[in-house]
Amino acid sequence: MHIGFDAKRAFQNTTGLGNFARDVLRILAEWRPANRYVAYGPRLVAGQLPAGVEARGPDGALGRAAPSLWRVAGLAAQLRRDRVEIFHGLSGELPVGIEKSGVRSVVTIHDLIFERYPELYPPLDRRIYAWKFRRAAERADLVIAISEQTKQDLVERYAIRPERIRVVHQGCHPVFQRAPLPGADDAVARRLGLPDRYLLSVGTVERRKNLGLVVKALPGLPGVPLLAVGRQTGYADELRLEARRLGVEDRLRFLAGVSMEDLAALYRRCSAFVYPSLFEGFGIPIIEALFSGAPVVTTTGGVFPEAAGPGSAYVAPTDVEGMRQTLAALLGDRGRRDAMRAAGVIHARRFTDEVIAEGLFDAYQEVRR
Repeated sequence: MHIGFDAKRAFQNTTGLGNFARDVLRILAEWRPANRYVAYGPRLVAGQLPAGVEARGPDGALGRAAPSLWRVAGLAAQLRRDRVEIFHGLSGELPVGIEKSGVRSVVTIHDLIFERYPELYPPLDRRIYAWKFRRAAERADLVIAISEQTKQDLVERYAIRPERIRVVHQGCHPVFQRAPLPGADDAVARRLGLPDRYLLSVGTVERRKNLGLVVKALPGLPGVPLLAVGRQTGYADELRLEARRLGVEDRLRFLAGVSMEDLAALYRRCSAFVYPSLFEGFGIPIIEALFSGAPVVTTTGGVFPEAAGPGSAYVAPTDVEGMRQTLAALLGDRGRRDAMRAAGVIHARRFTDEVIAEGLFDAYQEVRR
C-alpha cells in the first residue's frame, strides 16, 4: 500500500502529538516495511522521521509560498497526483476535499477534553477544535480513537456511528520498553542529584493535570519529595505557593528538558509514579511508567483504568486524604510495590509496537476494500 500521513506534528512538535506521530511512523516502518509511507508537512525538519519513511512538502510554488494554507486546501490534490491510496490524519484533521479526491482517509481523534472542560480553553480555540474534529470525523472513511473513552465521547458528543470507529491505543518510545545498560540509571541519579526515594509525575504542569492533589498530600508523607517533569505553565507558580504554605516547598522539584533516556531512568528509580489528571484521552506517561516498571497511582474514572490496568492504584481526583493514604501505604510496603510493578508490565503488553502495528494495518486494509 501507498499510505500518506499528515505529519506536521512529527516535524514541528517535540512532545505530545509530535511523539505520537513519530511513534506511529516508526512502528509501521518497522513492523510493516513492505508498504510505502510518505509523511507530508508544510515545513520539513531534517532528522525527525524514522528510516523507511519519506518526507514530502508542497510540490508547487503556491504551496511553498503559503505552506499552512496548502496543508488545509492544497494537500488533497497533491495526494491524488502522488497516487496515495490511503491518507491518515494523525492529529484530528483532514485536508479539504479529501473525500472527493479518490484517496481513502483515516483520521485519529485523541480526545475531546475541550468539550468536557471548556473552562480550561479559550472560547476561540474551543470553536476551532470542535469544527476541525467534528468535520474530520464525519468526512473520514474510518475514525481511529486512541481509547474506548474517546470512542464513547465521539459517539455521545458528535453522533459518530460506533461502527465507523476503531480503537487503536497509543504506545510509547522504545527507550521505555528496553532494559538499561548496566550502571546507566545510577549515573543519571548522580547527575540529576536524585534522592533514594521520590514520587514522580510527568506531563505539562497545567491545571488539568491536577498536580495540586499530590502537593497537598505531601505534608502527610514525611521526607518524600515530588519530582514534576514537564513544561511549566502559570499553574506551576501556584503549586510553589501552595507548597510554601504547607511547608513542603523544599520537597517540590520541577524538571524540564529531560531526555528520553533520563526520563526512563527516572521512571525506573521512582518509588511511585503519580498521575492525578482530571481527564485524558489516554495518558502516554502512564504507559511509559508501566513499561518502565514503576508502580502507578492515578485517578478514578475516564480512561485511567483502561490505560493503567488492574494492578494500579486509583484515587478520586479531589480526595487529598485518599491520595495521602494510598501513597503512604505504598511507600511503606515494598511487596505491594513489587506486585504493582509486575502487574503493570503485564498490562503494558496491550500497548506494544506489534499490537499497535496490527491495529493500524487492520484499519488501513478495512478502508482499502
